[in-house]
Amino acid sequence: MTKLPRTIRLDPSDGFVFEPAANPGEWAVSGSFAFLDREPSMLTHKDRVALRSGFLGLSSFGWSTLCVVVEASPEERAQAVQQLATYLLEAHGAPSPEIAHMAAEEEIQFAQSLCQHPVQTILAVQRDIEDTGEIRERFRTLHARDRSGDPDPLHANLRAFTMVEDKDDAEPSDGVDLHGFLKTERT
Repeated sequence: MTKLPRTIRLDPSDGFVFEPAANPGEWAVSGSFAFLDREPSMLTHKDRVALRSGFLGLSSFGWSTLCVVVEASPEERAQAVQQLATYLLEAHGAPSPEIAHMAAEEEIQFAQSLCQHPVQTILAVQRDIEDTGEIRERFRTLHARDRSGDPDPLHANLRAFTMVEDKDDAEPSDGVDLHGFLKTERT
């Protein structure tokens, strides 16, 4: 078993910022090669967003902001290589199937190198174009905290908000008038 990145979508924003957006659950690679032969000033807004922060999904060849580290069988890895090789041949003009396969293998190996973290680690990428025209990539990770031994039950629960019953029947003295807030002009 090896580990590879798989696209994940935590909210619907990828569908708005990328054209096209990858579907959740696709094998993914960095995808920066998709911008190597393109003039940055000629990119659309959505292409610039993909260049800046997207992983390339290997089924839709759409973009995803985040990936998650998962285990992949040798068959799944081989399928990812083949999907990418076909894409490189058809969409990027690789000179031969053999060269496309070698390039796809290299991309998948790089994707594997990003997955030297525990399974379920979330990956994000940030790209910049250097003054030399080279693309610089930085990858970040987000790990789940192990709170199993936490004596505080509120911290053991991973929700952002917790409902707590108010035992005081008195009305709160500090209130927010949302209706009034909406009527106020913004300055």
